[in-house]
Amino acid sequence: MSTQERFLEPHQARKRPNTQFEELLGDSIERAFGNGVTELPALLAHLNLAGPPCPLTSGEWTADAYKTLMARLGE
Repeated sequence: MSTQERFLEPHQARKRPNTQFEELLGDSIERAFGNGVTELPALLAHLNLAGPPCPLTSGEWTADAYKTLMARLGE
């Protein structure tokens, strides 16, 4: 595979398919970015309104929960 072909594969780092939760979270984050959200507090506010609920808390998105979950999903 050439270097150019490798960069054309958008999911080259995936080790498994996304879960339904990951798909919902990604969609919600994309919508937030599409609406001009660029800062973490505004992103957390969006997630708390639009979902999905945070699986690490009682459903509320906090900065610590978001950072922890993103680190886990990035492993």
